[in-house]
Amino acid sequence: MKTDFNTLIALATHTINHLKQDSIIEYSVDKRADLIDALATELGVSFSTDEDVREQAIEEVEDKFGVEEMSEDITETEMFNHARKEIIKSFQGENLGGLYMVESLRNVAKRVTEFLLNSDLVEDVFSSDEDLIAFLVTTMKKFNPKVERQANAY
Repeated sequence: MKTDFNTLIALATHTINHLKQDSIIEYSVDKRADLIDALATELGVSFSTDEDVREQAIEEVEDKFGVEEMSEDITETEMFNHARKEIIKSFQGENLGGLYMVESLRNVAKRVTEFLLNSDLVEDVFSSDEDLIAFLVTTMKKFNPKVERQANAY
């Protein structure tokens, strides 16, 4: 399964759902979609999607060989595949639900904690910072985009 911004939306939804179910955050129901979108955007700093890796690989090949020298479908070239593999290798195999981790999961949880504490979309947070970070790490580790997409389909 290829990851894209919708995968970040699914991770944000998963996270917000668990925070709400465990009564850790309070927010206005009519702002839920905005909260999920804002969190997904924030998570975009911490993760790279397959779409991001593809775009970065294309840029690297074009920078190295020039746009004029590229074949019509650059993604079919050996140069593209090599660049893509090198980019993925730079993440040291760290991924969450197919999303490549740019930073550690603990740092992602710290970033989300700061987001929740400072967001106008969140009315209240009922947890200490350390407890919230631990909860987020545990919750995000359970993220499976296939399960989330099936659950949201109903």
